[in-house]
Amino acid sequence: MKHIHQAGIVCCSNALPITTREELEQLQQTLQAEGIQTCLGPHLFAVDGVRSASAKQRAQDLMSFYLDPQTDAVFDCSGGDIANEILPYLDYAAIARSRKPFWGYSDLTCVLNAIYTMTGNAGVLYQIRHYQPEQRDTLFTFPYSFIQGNQMEGIVVGGNIRCLLKLAGTRYFPNLQGKILFLEARSGLEPQMIAFLSQLQQLGAFDAVNGILLGTFTHLERHRSQSAMEQLIMDFVSPELPIAKTPSIGHAPDSRALVIGRPMQLKQQP
Repeated sequence: MKHIHQAGIVCCSNALPITTREELEQLQQTLQAEGIQTCLGPHLFAVDGVRSASAKQRAQDLMSFYLDPQTDAVFDCSGGDIANEILPYLDYAAIARSRKPFWGYSDLTCVLNAIYTMTGNAGVLYQIRHYQPEQRDTLFTFPYSFIQGNQMEGIVVGGNIRCLLKLAGTRYFPNLQGKILFLEARSGLEPQMIAFLSQLQQLGAFDAVNGILLGTFTHLERHRSQSAMEQLIMDFVSPELPIAKTPSIGHAPDSRALVIGRPMQLKQQP
């Protein structure tokens, strides 16, 4: 955050209810107190249906901040289902030249991983609407423990498991060879997780990656147990594949941030 002085705020996924306008104004004030000036994109709120604007318009909103020399980062304040609709309309060459980080979570997993795949640029898995000043010094740190193995190293890809899999079979799906695959989810119970893990297995994901980092699985853990995903994934991976778990990255309001597209090393903590 300390290197960001001006940021654009966009909505690439589902439109925000107009009732969130005051929340965004409060967010702007919070960020301004942190030394970050913000500019709201023109299409944030619901007008008619799930979209705030067409896919091309939402992509143009995002690109306008990438092309603005005064803007240091782009914060997406949305989530939902339709972020992958904008991917064909982004100028990846311009994004690569800008090197500006894109911030978003949940459905914005699509955009984060597509940008990394197409440009090599890193981004941040985080919902900026959750930011509080007390997170300033710990935003990018998180506790973790190993379920299997004791260390892993690689570039981090992934995010929301459902939304990552929207990229499967497209040119935007990241190359998983040697990566650390991060997975989390808000919605979905055992049947959905089995389906998602099966698809990843059939894509060869678990044979390619150097390790898996699990975040929180909100609905599954609420209805089963905190270790429900840990138990499910064991049916799909080799006993040699390192797996770690953190309770601090996911959909909770106090979740931490994770950089997608940057190397990370995790070791068993004493």
